[in-house]
Amino acid sequence: MTEKILNIYIGFDEAETTAYHTLSQSIIEHASGPVRISPICSKHFRNFFNRKRDEKQSNDFSFTRFLVPYLNQYAGYAIFMDCDMMVRTDIFEVFK
Repeated sequence: MTEKILNIYIGFDEAETTAYHTLSQSIIEHASGPVRISPICSKHFRNFFNRKRDEKQSNDFSFTRFLVPYLNQYAGYAIFMDCDMMVRTDIFEVFK
């Protein structure tokens, strides 16, 4: 991996705030290098992504996850994670 900082985008839904923070903390605790954690919440992108929430969507970030390449400026590596995950080892292991 050539990037110095690993960009991690986590889907954020206000109904799952505790889960988001638990995942963020687990990443930080186990990471062997610097990470940049960014929540993806649809209300943050309404100026260009104003799709109405469909009743079939299970959470607020069902479709915003596809913005990751754009948010990462189509360069380098990035990881998207649902907020209901937890990391139990170094996130940089993904690249080995």
